[in-house]
Amino acid sequence: MSANGKIGIAIQGAGNVSSGHLRAYLNNPACEVVAIGSRTKEGAADKAREVGLDPNRLALYDDVYALVTDPNVDALSICSPHTRHAEDTIAAARAGKHCLVEKPIAMNLDELHAMDAAVRDAGIRTVCGFVLRWIPSVTAAIAMRERQLFGNLLYVETDYWHNPEQSGYPGSEDYIRRKVDASAMLLGGCHAVDLARYLMDSDIVAVSAVTFTNIDDAPHPPNQVALLQFANARAGKVSACLEQWTPYQFNVDILGDAGGFRHNRFYSRTLPGVTDWVEFPTITPDSGSVDHHPFQGEIDHFLGCIIEGKESHASVRDAVNTHEACFAIDRSCAEGGAQVQLTDLAPAR
Repeated sequence: MSANGKIGIAIQGAGNVSSGHLRAYLNNPACEVVAIGSRTKEGAADKAREVGLDPNRLALYDDVYALVTDPNVDALSICSPHTRHAEDTIAAARAGKHCLVEKPIAMNLDELHAMDAAVRDAGIRTVCGFVLRWIPSVTAAIAMRERQLFGNLLYVETDYWHNPEQSGYPGSEDYIRRKVDASAMLLGGCHAVDLARYLMDSDIVAVSAVTFTNIDDAPHPPNQVALLQFANARAGKVSACLEQWTPYQFNVDILGDAGGFRHNRFYSRTLPGVTDWVEFPTITPDSGSVDHHPFQGEIDHFLGCIIEGKESHASVRDAVNTHEACFAIDRSCAEGGAQVQLTDLAPAR
């Protein structure tokens, strides 16, 4: 704990997403930001000043191993580049620090399973950065599902469509060739995979997927569509596309035997007299802007799990199935759409 008895918080990584984490921590009275780590101490100091913190009153680090051994740090958000997420999380777990890990949490199966084992052995609290679980339209959909407005679920569909040039990055084709270091499904479509699981309230057990592109030398699949088979014997579809020329779009559809949900509309036989979709005011996931993400809900949940000593519904353990599904989608694409069972990817227990 920090000197005043609050949870001591560190941020590892000083990129764009860390600003949202920092502002949310600063709004929660149960914690105090005590340290920031980045590639350089100067970068860590700049991030502190950006959110109104005095860098002279914080511990600044350019080494994650030094940061996680700071006795004033109880928990940290890992906002470093995604290629470092697994290494940083394992270091924090071995130091006994609770972790909120940005997505994707791992770049391959070996990293994913090593991280899962380290977290399990350490007994720490974790949250994976699938922040759309806290977007208001999704919380509304979950509440409707729990109230049986949809009856027994049959099908779920989620789509992540994010052209990088539309979001202010360099030209999309050049960006996909030079900057994209993994598949569209792993880098951003993992949000769609996770949300499909969350809405269906069931793990994914098998996938079949295809990839397609107009870019001859794309190093990783920039567009993917996958059919999902859930453990509850229901089905779903997810897609992740980077190449299309459209504004950012994240579609959410749920079908049940008593009703359905489409983005910000619902319909249910439990509402007699209603003859068409009901549209309701809410905040939907249709923005790729970091400032649009509901970090406050995610951070408050993370701190609550630490205080109450409980496992999160969005823990690293839970996120293993989401990431295994993404890796299975990549394998299915490489194998021409062959079905891949997730049991083929899981390590022996």
